[in-house]
Amino acid sequence: MNEPVLIWGAGAIGGILGAYWARAGIPVLMVDVVSDHVTACATKGLSIEGPVEEFTQVVPCVTPEELTGTYSRIVLAVKAQATSAALAQLMPHLAPNGFVLSAQNGLNERVIAQHIGAERTMGAFVNYGADWIGPGRILFGNRGAVVVGEIDGTIQARTREMFHLLQVFEPDAVLSDDIWAYLWGKLGYGAMLFATALTPDSMSENFADPARGPALIGLAREVMQTAVAESVNPKPFNGFEPSAFMPGASDAAALQSIADLAEFNSKTAKTHTGIYRDLAVRKRKTEVDPQIGAIAEIATGHGINAPLLHRLVELIHDIEEGRREMSRDTFHELTKVLA
Repeated sequence: MNEPVLIWGAGAIGGILGAYWARAGIPVLMVDVVSDHVTACATKGLSIEGPVEEFTQVVPCVTPEELTGTYSRIVLAVKAQATSAALAQLMPHLAPNGFVLSAQNGLNERVIAQHIGAERTMGAFVNYGADWIGPGRILFGNRGAVVVGEIDGTIQARTREMFHLLQVFEPDAVLSDDIWAYLWGKLGYGAMLFATALTPDSMSENFADPARGPALIGLAREVMQTAVAESVNPKPFNGFEPSAFMPGASDAAALQSIADLAEFNSKTAKTHTGIYRDLAVRKRKTEVDPQIGAIAEIATGHGINAPLLHRLVELIHDIEEGRREMSRDTFHELTKVLA
């Protein structure tokens, strides 16, 4: 197929995919709202930097206002809170037989399906470490799990096609008939990552601190309890072992998974989360509401008490709005919930 893959959002996730696909000769077109980034990618090229691989690749890129035509394959790679707005802009460019693949964090597949229909929605799970540094520059900090699957559990020709495309970037990518299991696993890990952003410390420092372990474990347990209520059995990846946080699992199993996460995150050039960068560097709103807030709402709908998730949302909002500083004291506001 000579029609370009359209990537909506050329940041840490979408930009890396676009650079790798373009380098491999796969037709690709990226869309981004940052005009300086668009110009850099399309002219001097997008520079992928860091320990995994370094190269610069010119990638066709336009702003939403400049985009023309329709596309059958659209990869959505914007922040979760921008999903609905991006869909409103991209829908006129979605071919009648086309689909949207969510390469995002959270449960955005639900939102996409509400807008364009479940049959036109595909899910993906990504856990590689990357940061948008500036116009035309992305840090590729470490490789991580990449999974793709249909939200109804089927495996279609289009699913296999996107799987093979993802293998161009990540040879160990997985084609799954249970994408929700990976998405909910990432939510459990993601809740802990949001907690690490309450401090200026690195991810590995947070996971390695015994004093922070109980709150981190408690967050993952609330998410896993909610996943069970949603009839989902989350899958493990990159040190996160969902079974260690399931109801009835031992503290020893949870502590081992926390130690494994500390080890995994000690080997990346991406030392802090994108959440931390949103708060400390880019000074903008995080994805806390569509990610952690959404899980807390689902938990409430099942009658599940999730005090840590609710408190985490409040604390991130406090930092966003200048009422609190990033600090260990702020993190231990979560610990107080356990008491």
